[in-house]
Amino acid sequence: MTQATARPRRSVLYMPGSNTRALEKGRGIPADALILDLEDAVAPDAKAEARANVVAALAEGGYGRREIIVRVNGLDSPWGRDDIAAIAPTGADAILIPKVESAEMVQEVERLMVSAGAAGAMGIMCMMETPRGILHAGEIAGASARLTCLVMGTSDLVKDLNAKHTPERLPVLTSLSLCVLAARAYGLAVVDGVHLDLNDAEGFDAQCNQGRELGMDGKTLIHPKTVAAANTAFAPSEDDVAQAKRIIEAHSEATRAGKGVVVLDGKLIENLHVEDAQRTVALAESITDLEAQAA
Repeated sequence: MTQATARPRRSVLYMPGSNTRALEKGRGIPADALILDLEDAVAPDAKAEARANVVAALAEGGYGRREIIVRVNGLDSPWGRDDIAAIAPTGADAILIPKVESAEMVQEVERLMVSAGAAGAMGIMCMMETPRGILHAGEIAGASARLTCLVMGTSDLVKDLNAKHTPERLPVLTSLSLCVLAARAYGLAVVDGVHLDLNDAEGFDAQCNQGRELGMDGKTLIHPKTVAAANTAFAPSEDDVAQAKRIIEAHSEATRAGKGVVVLDGKLIENLHVEDAQRTVALAESITDLEAQAA
């Protein structure tokens, strides 16, 4: 697993930067990551206040090992550059750029971050939510060494496609898969878009399962009540981990014995199975460590 994909991102919860109560509550929510939002969740007349709230919350800390991401406004807005200048020197783990459509957009944000004093460890995440962005997913994924994750913005994407929200999400499957391909080609994580109907638990579970089948690392969320379900859906099960450890041990034993062929439960074990097993165990260990720190 690369550093970008080793960190658990099963549940990535949006928190409006204009809501100080939500920013406080986020310290106790068992999400793997929080997106402190300065963009869509904040009204234009509250942008400056939201920015100040987020900077203050980051200075206060208390979020433990959760990954803290700040979604800034676009550079073409009146607030984007000031957002980056304010967030870059903080202890946030990453800046999330909305509506990314080119490598140049990513590189411009990186230049602004560096100029504002961003630490070398501060990452960049990209919202993939426009047709142009999806068509340029490969160049975006390779735009900067700071990139850690692609974040699907399926609500905006459906709107721009003149498509419909459907249970099977057929209108966005191509876009989701293209972004998974781009992310994996460059060793990045990728998280799925939000499920809009908070009263549709069955539909939410179905989307989580579909996202995991497609290769997503987790799901973006709009309400804390969905965190537990996302954490379960995107975590390896106990059986998955036990089987992964058996595969690793069987391969190790065969290697020590000088055997060229490894068979477990009647099935041939190849290097690709071992690599997948190692990824499963590493993710499970990272989740255990994260949850222990949050307890």
